[in-house]
Amino acid sequence: MPSFSATIITLNEAANIARTIRSLAMADEIVVVDSGSTDPTVEIARELGARVIQHDWEGYAAQKNFAAHEARHDWILSLDADEELNGDAQAAVTRWKTQAPQAAGYRFARRARYLGRWILHSGWYPDYKLRLYDRRAGEWLGTAVHESAVVAGKAETLPGEILHYTCDSLEEHLKRIESYTDLAAREMVERRSRASLAALLLAPPWKFFHTYFLRLGVLDGYQGFLIARMAARYVRRKYQKARALQSRRAGP
Repeated sequence: MPSFSATIITLNEAANIARTIRSLAMADEIVVVDSGSTDPTVEIARELGARVIQHDWEGYAAQKNFAAHEARHDWILSLDADEELNGDAQAAVTRWKTQAPQAAGYRFARRARYLGRWILHSGWYPDYKLRLYDRRAGEWLGTAVHESAVVAGKAETLPGEILHYTCDSLEEHLKRIESYTDLAAREMVERRSRASLAALLLAPPWKFFHTYFLRLGVLDGYQGFLIARMAARYVRRKYQKARALQSRRAGP
């Protein structure tokens, strides 16, 4: 029957890490790869039985692959530090451990909590994520902003959900947008994707319309409106920053 290692990457996650680790009680080991926390993240993780490894930040996909490489077992269950498995997902993983795996990887639905509300629309749910996988058949791939686990072989869905605790305030969301759009803009420039004026003007309102109406964000109440508004802001800031970078590189 399969043993598995749970892996978590962290940086200043003292407010979240205990919840994540406690939801992984069925794991045969828990590996936390920390990239220099200055809060009590490391102490909390060790007190809860995790093996903590310090490793300089290399990017989301690279950091998660490093964590998988350092694990003792070939089967990996990867969670972010602001996530946890709900009770149904915990029970599903416990049952999974009692039989031989029938796939190379397993996904869960992910439900996000935003400004105090669980989001069921806006393109945020069910947001399936492959998180339990055989490292001999899979790895993390992705860009500077978006990463995902992929496997060479069949992937199946397990019952239960990953609960994702996102932003508790608009200020936190705005800060994340600024950070992520810095990375996204640089990535656009490196790929030589042209950030046209037309895209800057047209893409943000389309993103709002798509999120709020076509993805039914209107059914998520005030939070749904804010999600659509922030999605449009993300697109606008990405194009603004990409255009500024392209202008600087073009020179006078």
